[in-house]
Amino acid sequence: MSINIGIDLGTTNSCISYLEGSQLIIIPNPEGSRVIPSIVALTQDGKNIFGNIAKRQFITNNLNTIWGIKRLIGRKFQSDEANKMRQRIGYEISEAKNGDIKIHLGDKTYSAEEISGMFLKYLKQISEDYLGEKIGDSVITVPASFNDAQRQATKVAAEIAELNTSRIINEPTAALIAYRDKIKKNGLYAVYDFGGGTFDISIVEVNDEIYKVISTSGNTFLGGNDIDSKIIDWLLDEITKEIPIDISKHKNILQIILQKAEKAKIELSFNEETIISIPYLYHFPDGKDYHFQKKLTRVQLEHESVDIIDKTIELIKKSLEDINITPDQIEKTILVGGQSRMPLVSQKLYDYFKKTPYKDLNPEEVVAQGAAIQSNIIEGKLKDLLLLDVTSLSLGLETKDDTFTKIIERNTTIPTKKTMPFTTISDNQRTVKIHILQGERELSSQNKSLGYFILIGIPLAPKGIPQIEVTFEIDANGIVRVSARDKETHLSQSMKIQPSSGLSPEEIEEIILESKKHEEEDKIKLRITQLKNQLSEELETVKIFYRQHIDKLKLNEQNEIKNFIFRTEIALKEDNLDTLESLVSRMQTYKVKINNILISEFEN
Repeated sequence: MSINIGIDLGTTNSCISYLEGSQLIIIPNPEGSRVIPSIVALTQDGKNIFGNIAKRQFITNNLNTIWGIKRLIGRKFQSDEANKMRQRIGYEISEAKNGDIKIHLGDKTYSAEEISGMFLKYLKQISEDYLGEKIGDSVITVPASFNDAQRQATKVAAEIAELNTSRIINEPTAALIAYRDKIKKNGLYAVYDFGGGTFDISIVEVNDEIYKVISTSGNTFLGGNDIDSKIIDWLLDEITKEIPIDISKHKNILQIILQKAEKAKIELSFNEETIISIPYLYHFPDGKDYHFQKKLTRVQLEHESVDIIDKTIELIKKSLEDINITPDQIEKTILVGGQSRMPLVSQKLYDYFKKTPYKDLNPEEVVAQGAAIQSNIIEGKLKDLLLLDVTSLSLGLETKDDTFTKIIERNTTIPTKKTMPFTTISDNQRTVKIHILQGERELSSQNKSLGYFILIGIPLAPKGIPQIEVTFEIDANGIVRVSARDKETHLSQSMKIQPSSGLSPEEIEEIILESKKHEEEDKIKLRITQLKNQLSEELETVKIFYRQHIDKLKLNEQNEIKNFIFRTEIALKEDNLDTLESLVSRMQTYKVKINNILISEFEN
């Protein structure tokens, strides 16, 4: 029987694990590294190299050395994240015709999925070389806050690598699975996953063998790379104090500084200070060389990067607030990801939870180990644990009056499927345009559009008669599928959110915050829109009656209705909520009068 593996596909480093009996084994690469740099490069003779070997030639071949691909996968070229990446990377990226990102490697361009697929294929190959046989299924982990596009892009990368991927699971929950033998008490656990490029916080309820995620939050552009950038900025500032050169414009030199910054950051997790030495950093035209050497202390680094750590604490607070949980209700905070080794992280978490963070297992290996366990659970080789995860943002569609109707609420356990009935808004409407959205705002226009599809061939009928069932389905991988069906004809149409659409986690967090900030404002706008539509429709009825039956009205009634029509037409051009509500109320009075007159006329 083939061996299943778990893969932690990281921004900076990746890791592979498998289960041998009851023992979790880490698969090293040929150089002996248990944690493998997530780097792909092309040599001068046209060969692809990976991992440690690719990292070693990073400085001399930075134009053809691809790193940080996880921060680009599933994103658009014009995104803020892509713009930030362009300022640091040595390789070139460009915009594809559909707005996606293309990576330049040699004389070819590739999608982020293709580059990631190349690296996954390398991980597959070293796994099979190590095991001496073909691998079976794989489980690949992604940040909990990855959107639909990023998850699908990861699945595409796995397909390119010819991996049989049985599941895409979230990194924090994978880590907690690896801790299963060390968790002796039921309760709530916070998994703090701070990696090279991403941050996640998941609150998981453990009840014997059931691990249920009840809240998750994160940012796929917040990680150790951002702390590297703080050191890079400090270095550039120190250099400009000594030489009148803008080093940031020299990409080759910038890549040297980038590597030195990462090395210094790691050293400061274990030492109080480090010396950053870069000989021959710059060669002047007159033949002189500039050598850089400065001391950087842990205190300095913590001062420069405390704002980044504080952002992770704010996300924790929000995740707990979402489920009305207080910090003292958390049994343990489990540290995951290489950047969680930073002493400032432990200090900030202790200050917030009043408990020492837990890191019994290697934070850089624990995610792959959990994925390996899950790969065996899925196949039925292990049966002592049930994992229940959640979706991170509400999903729904646009309905009448710019209303966003939620079908699946955020933090709903997945996989999930929910159907809601809708109808037509016009007489004899033959088609329905289904507009799929993600977000938390009341108005559709304030949420993120994921796409459209059209249901065609609805039988002729008055508005409100056809019954259209819209179904949202989120699978165990967190990927969305939407379908619509006319109950009478059984005609149906569906769509799956495509890679590079969907929301970024940063947008998710901004949407939720903006939703709370503008909640009342959105409700008022929605109410005004609804009242205007109601008044507009009913006003036409009053106008028709007025023209056709004016002779049946007393003079004072004629003037009263004429004045009401005039006031209503003015109100429809404005946004005065009180006036609109007053007119709607009076409209009911006139409708009763009109109805009574018509009944009397019919009886006569």
